[in-house]
Amino acid sequence: MSTIYSKGFRSFYKLTAHVVFVTKYRKKTINLERLKRLEVIFKETLNKWDCQLIEFNGESDHCHLLIEFKPDVQLSKLIGNLKTVSSRLIRKEYPELSQQYFYGKSYFWTGAYFIASCGGVTVEQLKAYVENQSSPKK
Repeated sequence: MSTIYSKGFRSFYKLTAHVVFVTKYRKKTINLERLKRLEVIFKETLNKWDCQLIEFNGESDHCHLLIEFKPDVQLSKLIGNLKTVSSRLIRKEYPELSQQYFYGKSYFWTGAYFIASCGGVTVEQLKAYVENQSSPKK
């Protein structure tokens, strides 16, 4: 299987991450219409960061994003921007959410998030590959 890498000024890379955002108080606020709107918001926001949404889905109280990003992207800032922009736009487009689920407060996502790096190989496979490199001879 061939892996397609992206090329930077002085690098080749393929960086992917699995991200999960959970609604505040795990309230079941995400329906199909809102899930589709969140996907569009995330795609547009990631494009502005020169990143890409590879896969997206969710349930009524959380959503999963599989994103591809560049080495110069600071993930904590990207995540913060994704949460801020999506929360602001969803609350603006669905103003009833605040009263119905969040006690009139301007919430949507919880303050925390989940992120895990993703790759095509396991840590064990990578470790074995590095261990099996030919060391220079004396």
